[in-house]
Formats: sequence, C-alpha cells, structure tokens
Amino acid sequence: MPTLRQLESFLTVVDEGSFTRAAGILGVSQPGLSQQIAALESELGTTLFSRLPRSVTLTPTGRALLPHARAAVDAAARGTTAARAVVGTDAGELRIATVYSTGLGVLPPVLTRWRAEHPDVTVRLLEHRTTETMTTAMQAGQADVAVGPTAPGWRGRVRVLGTEELVVLLPAEGPPDVRHHEIALERLADAAWVQYSPSHGLAEELDRAAREAGFRPRAAVRTEQTAMAPLLVEAGLGPALVPAGIVPTSFAGRIARPVPAITRELAATTGPDPDALTSRFVALLARRAVLMPPHVAQRLS
Repeated sequence: MPTLRQLESFLTVVDEGSFTRAAGILGVSQPGLSQQIAALESELGTTLFSRLPRSVTLTPTGRALLPHARAAVDAAARGTTAARAVVGTDAGELRIATVYSTGLGVLPPVLTRWRAEHPDVTVRLLEHRTTETMTTAMQAGQADVAVGPTAPGWRGRVRVLGTEELVVLLPAEGPPDVRHHEIALERLADAAWVQYSPSHGLAEELDRAAREAGFRPRAAVRTEQTAMAPLLVEAGLGPALVPAGIVPTSFAGRIARPVPAITRELAATTGPDPDALTSRFVALLARRAVLMPPHVAQRLS
C-alpha cells in the first residue's frame, strides 16, 4: 500500500512540475525524491510521470491517482488536527513554513519566547526562497502556518503582522553620499550590487524596484543566503537591498531608506480551521513580531 510520504512526494512533483523544485520544497535530495516516486510506481505496477527534458507530465495512471492522493493527504492532515485538539497544546510538533529573510529576521526572538512557554513542542522550520513556494507548501499540507509576505488569494486565515521596510546597505566608505539616511535608487544605477540567486525572492524585489527606477541592477556577487548580504556589503563588494529585520547589530556599513520606500506586508497564514497549537503560536507571533529592530530604527532617525 502506498505510504503517506510517497503520496506527498507525488503531489509535490505534480504541483511543481519538476523533481528538482519538488525536492527543494520537501527538503530532500533529488535522488531521495526519485526513490520515493520509484517505490510508489513499483507498488502500483506502472509509471506515473512522463519525464521530459525540462519538466514532467502525468501519465493516464498518474491522472487517475491524483484526486485520490490529494484526498488521502488531506484526510491525514485533518486527522492530525483532530488529534492535537484532543490532547491539547502541551506537546507535539509545529511546522512553520517561511521565506529565508523572514525566518532570519522576524522568527528567532518569537521562537525564543515560544520555546520558553512550550518546551515540549518541537518546531520544524520549512524555509523557502519565494512566497510562491512557501504557499505551495501550505497548500500541500506540509506546514501548519506560513510566516512571510502575504500570499495573494489565500483561502485560509490571514493574520497581518505589519509592514516590513526594505533598506539599502552600503559599505562604510565610498560613493554615493547618503544624506538624511535616504537614497534614491537611481543614484545606484551604475553600482555593482550584492545580489541574490535568481530564484531568491529578494532578487525579484531588487529587480522590480530597479526597473521602476529606470535601470537594471548589475551584480558584483550573488548569494543564496540572505544572512551573507550584510557581510558582503561590509567587505566592500557593493550595496544590497535587505529587510530591516536582518541587519545585524554589529553592521559596520551605512544604512539608508530607499526613495521611494520599498515595503511588503508580512502575515501569518493558516488553513481555515487551525488547531489550538497553531492558533496559540499565531497569537504570540502577532504580539511579539518586530519588523523594525530598534538598532536599525535608531540609525535611520
């Protein structure tokens, strides 16, 4: 009989149209994911996907399995929710989907408080490059709550946390001059930026803001890790656009607000009927989330 893990792997490949992207969302290696699908196909005695050079499509058998796989995974998720409601919120696992920049900036102090109040609850972080992949993980039932930029059209519950500012980090020395802690992005049109990998959500933010300012940002270096950006700026490699919440207290460079301002709404999203454990975490998050750290606000004042 197919396992729940095999069915979840199958559904993620279907939703992503790619083994590579599905493996990233599930947090497993691509060979490991392929083994799960191969085991499912062996159990059913037929192939489920037609492998194309850059994508995969469902075979007739795969299309027949699809609605039943979704029903089985959904039923398992509902069973987990019901069990948690019975046993209360003193133990268990809380699965949090988030984007890299939010996980780095907003969540750590909240999780410190959560851990103090719920020492027997294991927290599992599912970190994503973009809001789209984070939302896909939620739709697939892989997480209890998503914390990050608001997902458009989400059909569950949305608890808005506030508006997050993105700031420009610059090396301590060198042009351009920054006055009143603000800088127009077009003044950085000729700069080589500390950029992110093309699949990173912050790369899209910089590309969009630069396009509106009339230029295309040139990359000096690209990084996969959001936390690396301030370090690379400090090393003099160029400016970077980052959420205010990830700027370390020890950052030795300059910080400026871009003009016009670049902001994004952050929210906690859950399914239509979150269990007691998830609801308690969302309430704590709404009370404790800090979107503009005091040390950054002070330097921008």
